Amino acid sequence: MPSAEETTVEQDRPDVPPTRRDEIAAAGSELIGGPVGRWAWSGSSRLTPVRVVALVALGMFALGMAQKMPCYDWAWFRGASSQYTHACYSDIPHLFLGRGFSDNLVPYFDRLNGDMEYLEYPVLTGLFMEVASWLTPGGSLQYREQMYWMVNAGMLMICAAVIAVCVARTHRRRPWDALLVALAPAFALTATINWDLLAVALTAAAMLMWSRGRALAFGILIGLATAAKLYPVLLLGPLLLLCWRAGRFREYGTAVLGAAAAWLAVNLPVMLLAPEGWKKFYTFSQERQVDFGSFWLIITQRTGKSLDVGTVNNYAMLLMLLACAGIATLALTAPRRPRFAQLALLVVAAFILTNKVYSPQYVLWLVPLAALARPRWRDFLIWQACEVMYFLGIWMYLAYTTSGDAHKGLPTEGYQLAIALHLLGTLYLCGLVVRDILMPEKDGVRTDGSDDPSGGVLDRAEDRFVLGQTARSLSSPAHFRGTRVEWGTGQSHASVQKEIG
Repeated sequence: MPSAEETTVEQDRPDVPPTRRDEIAAAGSELIGGPVGRWAWSGSSRLTPVRVVALVALGMFALGMAQKMPCYDWAWFRGASSQYTHACYSDIPHLFLGRGFSDNLVPYFDRLNGDMEYLEYPVLTGLFMEVASWLTPGGSLQYREQMYWMVNAGMLMICAAVIAVCVARTHRRRPWDALLVALAPAFALTATINWDLLAVALTAAAMLMWSRGRALAFGILIGLATAAKLYPVLLLGPLLLLCWRAGRFREYGTAVLGAAAAWLAVNLPVMLLAPEGWKKFYTFSQERQVDFGSFWLIITQRTGKSLDVGTVNNYAMLLMLLACAGIATLALTAPRRPRFAQLALLVVAAFILTNKVYSPQYVLWLVPLAALARPRWRDFLIWQACEVMYFLGIWMYLAYTTSGDAHKGLPTEGYQLAIALHLLGTLYLCGLVVRDILMPEKDGVRTDGSDDPSGGVLDRAEDRFVLGQTARSLSSPAHFRGTRVEWGTGQSHASVQKEIG
């Protein structure tokens, strides 16, 4: 645990300007006058980095809304193919009618009339959808569908701003890294497809709380995020490994108890009063067939054989467990304890890669984690380019399959290539994060001697349990005393020991 004096010095250190450390950021800054100069004044201003990031995020979100205008005006209501050829599809207006919100049905309690018996979303997301329906004005059905999307877009815009602010504040000295989130093209394109931003915002807020050492607040927010989407609970796994390595079991226990209490507070009333509706999300996830975006779909399309859903579930679970075992080994044997954001990215990416479905908005889960785990513009943009290609690929494929004999769009082989690009882009990003963990001197966050700015009580903590000789020899907190640390090399370790000895 750092002393009060060390903490004060850390907080007083100046922000890290990305234009001095990242070639792509420096080149992009030419649009606004070039990289910040050595003698640039960084005094007080109303346009603080956090406010700039929030404004940029809101601007990009607005552009994403504008991209949906062809659908808003007519394509959602005039045949299936048009919304795909314009790449502006959204679940939101369709589910206004399809899940009973237009008829004032109560989610989870009232049975639906279509092929879905109950709403298939977690409880907190269902509440979000219901509140949006209360705010939707009356009128014709088409007008109400349009307004329902608009109301939801306004609520999701607030979530986008929360995400940007939380990412900007998680790494105290690196607020500008949040521009990766604000400017991410896939973020803007997919933000209003579904309601994932609610869970992403709660998860980003949870990580901010953990970075400030507030374990209970972190746990409560993770519990709420899990009540909105399943993936946030995965972050408790990497956190267990890191707290195990640092001997911080008390803080981890507090976080788990807070998460369980928050999840139960949201779910228990519906679980008891409407059990059939409550469990629909979980049964639907189990029974769902192999769907868009997964490598399982490539297998079924290439072989021409449908895979049994139970078999796919078992194999997907096995692959996920193997990936988690690899992440655990990495966490406990790395030369220095990995950063929380790094392991969080790896475990969520493993879930995405092994799952039997990949909806285009799932990229939102990874964008904030990628900005914290690997704040390098070149690699981030390479990954984003792959995701944008997948975004276009799925809509062009659906246009092809819904346009009849005209076959306007992308054939099956082309869509398989788009899936492969998504998979390779995600693996590329994960590979770089793994390299940063194994060779911490390559980690852009740690090049100035920082340890884990998002780690909270883990930041600069001494290791208590490690596996492997390399981890044992390099686990001393003495690394953090110097002004610059060349991580992962025997020479740097010796020089630091000499400096403090």
